[in-house]
Amino acid sequence: QAQLVESGGGSVQTGGSLRLSCRASRSIFSFKVMGWYRQAPGSERELVATMTAGGFTNYADSVKGRATISKDMAKNTVDLQMSSLKPEDSGTYYCTAALGGSALWGQGTLVTVSS
Repeated sequence: QAQLVESGGGSVQTGGSLRLSCRASRSIFSFKVMGWYRQAPGSERELVATMTAGGFTNYADSVKGRATISKDMAKNTVDLQMSSLKPEDSGTYYCTAALGGSALWGQGTLVTVSS
C-alpha cells in the first residue's frame, strides 16, 4: 500500500507564502489524480487543488490565482505553492491520490496564517 507524507506546513503571516510538499512511497506515474484538500477546525474537508495524470489542474475558487499545484515524477512528489495567504487559508492540509478505485490520504500538515 502506498503512503503519502506531507511536509512544509507552519505558521505564516497574512500575505506570506508557503510551499507544501507531498512525497509518495511509490511512483506517482500510476496515480490518476493527485491533489490537496484542507480542513479547518469545525469545518468539512474541502478541495484546494488537484492535478490529473495528464496534467489537467483544478483549483478551488478561493485559491485561484494564489495557488499552484505541480508534480515531480522523478521525486514522486506533488507540491502546492500558495501565496498571498489569508487567515481563512488556515487548516490542516491533506495530500490525496487516486489509485484504482481507492483514495490515499496523508496524515496532514498544519498551516496557520495569522493576521
